[in-house]
Amino acid sequence: MPPAERARRSARVRRLSGLFHGLRTVGLWTLISRLLGLVRDMGMAALFGNGTVFDAFSVAFRLPNLARRLFGEGALTAAFLPALVRQREQHGAEAGWRLAGAVLTGLGGLLLAITVLLEILLWSVLQFAPLNDDWRLLLVLSAELLPYVVVICLAAQASVMLHSCNHFTWPAVLPVLLNVVWIAALVAAPGWSSNPDTQIHLICAAILVAGLLQCLVPLPQLYQFGFRFHHFWKGPFRSQVDESLRDIRRSLLAVLFGLSVSQINILADGLFAWGLAIPEAPARLEWWHILESGTASALYLGQRLYQFPLGVFGLALGTVMFPLLARHAESGAMKELRDDLLLGLRLVIVVGLPSAAGLVLLSRPLSVVLFQHGEFTVEDSAQTARMIAACGVGVWAGIGLLIVNRCCYAVGDRQTPLRIGIASVVLNLVLNVLLLPLVGGPGLAIATSITTTIQCLVTVAVLQRRIGSINWSRLQQTLNRTAIATGLMTLTCLASAALVEWLNAQQAVPQLPDTGSSTSLYRLATLIVPFVSGTTVFLVSGYLLGLTELTLLLSRTRRDTLEADQPDEM
Repeated sequence: MPPAERARRSARVRRLSGLFHGLRTVGLWTLISRLLGLVRDMGMAALFGNGTVFDAFSVAFRLPNLARRLFGEGALTAAFLPALVRQREQHGAEAGWRLAGAVLTGLGGLLLAITVLLEILLWSVLQFAPLNDDWRLLLVLSAELLPYVVVICLAAQASVMLHSCNHFTWPAVLPVLLNVVWIAALVAAPGWSSNPDTQIHLICAAILVAGLLQCLVPLPQLYQFGFRFHHFWKGPFRSQVDESLRDIRRSLLAVLFGLSVSQINILADGLFAWGLAIPEAPARLEWWHILESGTASALYLGQRLYQFPLGVFGLALGTVMFPLLARHAESGAMKELRDDLLLGLRLVIVVGLPSAAGLVLLSRPLSVVLFQHGEFTVEDSAQTARMIAACGVGVWAGIGLLIVNRCCYAVGDRQTPLRIGIASVVLNLVLNVLLLPLVGGPGLAIATSITTTIQCLVTVAVLQRRIGSINWSRLQQTLNRTAIATGLMTLTCLASAALVEWLNAQQAVPQLPDTGSSTSLYRLATLIVPFVSGTTVFLVSGYLLGLTELTLLLSRTRRDTLEADQPDEM
């Protein structure tokens, strides 16, 4: 082997070793956060049920969530991180920290001003507009949750600063803080008041406290890395900082819309679900009330389950790959960039396809076991199960889109996600209108799944014009093997679910007292047995089929494994 090729392979081994170490770190903490998030959602469903209060909260919380994903983890991150990496590479660490201080100052002031204006607008509407009780509750909760936007977006930018230093642990811990505080509020809420309206205000207050903690926790680690809150407008590197700020501002609008498409679609779906649903106690029904009451809550919970694999794996992979892709683009190493993008897409297939199949196959037992408690009825559970299945179909595309969009921004291509995103928003709205009369509430999730799939595939095709063609034969090989393993997993899940049903009919599964909740061993078995058996069959069949991606993901990555996974050029 020529020395240059040996050096290239050795560099790739070191690079991927760091990537998988970061991926496991972020993935582990994200898994903990998502599990706590499931506990949180179970508590919300048990305390409020699929009713007006939970519907209003789920819609009100979408606005700060949208702002967090756009200005926090989304557009500003996509514009800020490459600029920060470039500043550090070209001018040193101090120049990078001064740029970071400038971004934090500008972002904090902008978000604070926007929040104050929106608060004034919301309270003015509450004061003077004739609103029914449902809309009044929605606007009050929206006003209470708005300040969360400021602190969580600043926390997200602090996380980006740590990512630029290849530190991923503390940023991954921050969502855990939110869930811990939220769960504590859920435990305290019944003792605080028996009125659901009062209880939901306590939840909102807890979210604000958690946001403040998330903003403060990264600061000691940043201080250790050398960050000081310099006054960026004076002292050295002012011209370099100003130039980087101009570049961030120029790219922000395009990146903002390009990365926000999925969030805009989710927000639009939530508004459709809220506005078109039959009120719980309607004075009269209007012609546009074509959806069941509780559709917004069911959609929220379905999206939460969809976010589980997207967050545990997709966001973790995107988090650790983005700085790596940005460094490749900055140094002009296009072959390494294509190699790492190809690896990312292979991992998306190996995780995304079985995750999508699992959410569809286990939608009903997931809904029953996780949410059918307290005020959450059997009908609520069936409604939510349909949403989980409809959301789950497109989970692989959601993960893939996250990776390819970040690759676009790493190479400075801001227009491709923007243009495809605009078309996707229009397509999603058209599909909503077409599908809602046919399939009801799940049509919202189906439309988003179809739109995301098309968006992901088109973005990959266009991206190759910029970076060159990836090794499609290697990707096809991974897809074929994963499809076979997923098919065997599906058959196993169906067979094991039928076995549990048969054993229950034969009264071979012990039952706990029927309390109307999901505490019976039978209900647990309908989830656990298919999940464990299906996962086992997928892992074993994947190993036998030679899915090396599973070895890279699940085992401590050895040097010989990484050396064997060398993508060949087409």
